[in-house]
Amino acid sequence: MIDFILLLAKSVLTQILGVLGIFFLFGFILSKLQEWTQRNYARSIGWKGILWTAWFGTPIHEWGHVFFAKIFHHKIHKIALFKPSKETGGLGYTEHSYNPRSFYQSAGNFFVGAAPMIWGSLILFIMLYFLLPNGKEVFTALSQTNGTIMGMIDSIKNTLFLLFALANLKTWTFWLFLYLSFCLASHVAPSRLDRKQMWQGFFMIMVVLVVINIIALAMKIDLTQYILKLNQYLGSLAVIFTYTILISFLHLILSTIILRPFRK
Repeated sequence: MIDFILLLAKSVLTQILGVLGIFFLFGFILSKLQEWTQRNYARSIGWKGILWTAWFGTPIHEWGHVFFAKIFHHKIHKIALFKPSKETGGLGYTEHSYNPRSFYQSAGNFFVGAAPMIWGSLILFIMLYFLLPNGKEVFTALSQTNGTIMGMIDSIKNTLFLLFALANLKTWTFWLFLYLSFCLASHVAPSRLDRKQMWQGFFMIMVVLVVINIIALAMKIDLTQYILKLNQYLGSLAVIFTYTILISFLHLILSTIILRPFRK
């Protein structure tokens, strides 16, 4: 019995980390980078400094919620794509509800909560592809890694080299792209309420996985190898998330350097 429980725990943990771990890892990193960047603006220009990026980033953030809420059949009650409030610190919101008796809608909470990160990163990639002459090459360079730390460092170095190529610096679309990218990257991370919603969906997914794995293991079937095949579809998403983190980090560095003299 103990062996069965240990095998069950190992299978469920492997499946969860293998498929959903990417959202928690990248979501945490993006949240921290966003928090530190917005702090730079708040400490120098004041709260309104955040609006410099929020006017574009927040509507994209909220549209992500709307898009995935529709996919998972949530009922949308009210949308404010951009409604900044200094008192609450909020910049926009999407009010929606779901049927707790529906597994599909309940599990969908995870993806509705993670939606800004997914949606924003995809928009960022689309801008890269259409606003930069060598956008495709930039993305290709980022995806070319052998899975090692040195391989990742070389990949990021080549990406930055192509991104800030002299040919790009001479075009107005590059500077538009850079500014809009900073706007997006500053608001793609899931908020505190978004993360709470992600956990709600996560627990529902985990309960169902436990039940399915109990049945499968009792029938001598290993579901892990089948579920982890989803990783082949998450590979491109991981590259896009990595690119978003790179842009977020660049924004953090530049905002730290430029705004430091104005810090209050």
